[in-house]
Amino acid sequence: MILHNFNAGPSVLPKEVFEEASRAVIDFNNTGLSILEIGHRTPLFQPVMEEARGLVKELMDLDADHEVLFLHGGATTQFMQVPMNLLNENEIAAYTETGTWANKATKEAKLFGHVEIAGSSKGTNYTTIPKDLTVTPTAAYLHITTNETIAGTQWHQLPYDCGVPLVADMSSDILSRVMDFNKFDLIYAGAQKNMGAAGVNIVVVNKNILGKVNRKIPTVLDYQNHIKEGSMLNTPPVFAVYVAMLTLRWLRNKGGVAAIEKENNAKAKLLYDTLDSLPLFVTPVAREDRSKMNAVFIMKDQQLEAEFLALCKKEGMIGVKGHRSVGGFRVSMYNAVTIESVKAITDLMKHFALSHS
Repeated sequence: MILHNFNAGPSVLPKEVFEEASRAVIDFNNTGLSILEIGHRTPLFQPVMEEARGLVKELMDLDADHEVLFLHGGATTQFMQVPMNLLNENEIAAYTETGTWANKATKEAKLFGHVEIAGSSKGTNYTTIPKDLTVTPTAAYLHITTNETIAGTQWHQLPYDCGVPLVADMSSDILSRVMDFNKFDLIYAGAQKNMGAAGVNIVVVNKNILGKVNRKIPTVLDYQNHIKEGSMLNTPPVFAVYVAMLTLRWLRNKGGVAAIEKENNAKAKLLYDTLDSLPLFVTPVAREDRSKMNAVFIMKDQQLEAEFLALCKKEGMIGVKGHRSVGGFRVSMYNAVTIESVKAITDLMKHFALSHS
C-alpha cells in the first residue's frame, strides 16, 4: 500500500532526503564515520553548518544585516527567547491573538515586559485573521504567527508596514511562499514541517535590533553569542542540521521558493475546491484566511467522522485526524507533500461523499 503522509509535524520529507540521510547514518561522505558520531567542530561537519546557513540566506535572499542561526529548543523556546532578547521590563510588545501558537507566545512574552494585543480573532473562534491592527508606535516589536496549524488560518496580507520591528513565528509555513524576508527583523521556525527533522530551530535575525535590553541574558540564550560563534556556541543538533541542509538543498534544486509556492498553491486549490464541492464537508475558516499548509474541516453529520477516519486509515492516509483540542480533520500540505497525495485524498473524499449521498 502507498502511504500518504499528512501529519502536521513532524511531517513528510522528500524521498531523496531520507535516502541520503540514511546513508550518512552509516557512512557520512565516505569517511567511514556516522554523521551521528562526528565532531561538530571538525572539518567534517563545519561545511554542513556553513552550507545550511548559506542556503537559507540564498533562498530568502537576505541582506547583509540578517544572520541565520540553527539552535536547539524548537519554536517553543523562542516564545521565551525572543522577548528575553528584545523586550525591556518597562517596554511594550505588540502581539496578535490568532490561535493556539500565537497565544502561547503571548503568554511567555508577559514574563519579560508589557504585552498589548494588536489584533485578535478570538471573537470568531480563530477562524479568521485580524485585518485592522493597532500597534503602539513605541512598541519594541510586533509579533505574528504566520500560519496557525490547529486553527487552519494563515496571514496572506503581511503587516510589513506596522511601524515597529516585525517578528514572526513561521514554524509551519517557512519557505513555502515568496515574501520579503528582509522586512522581518526576526523569524523563527521549528524545522520539522518544511525544513527537515525535529530537533533544530532556525532563527533569522536582523543584527541591528540586538543588544538593546537592560537585563543580563544567560550566555546560551543570547542571540549575539550564537552569531559570534556561527551557531557553534554549544554542540548543535548535528543530525537535525544535516537533514535541514539536505532539505534546503532539495528546495533550491527544485527552483527555490517561487517554484514550491506554485506547487503549494495547486495542492491547496485542489483540496479546497474539493471540500467546497462536497456538502458533506464543512470548512469553518473564512475563505480569504484559509491556510495553504493546514486545511481543517469537519463533517456536517459528525456521526460519519469515525467512519471516514477508518477509511482513511485503511487507504493509507496518515495524520488526517484533527488536533485533539478541536477535533474534526486536518490535511497538512507542507512542501514535501506531493500533488499525487492530495489527489489521492480528494478522490477518497469524493468516493465517501458519493457513498453517503
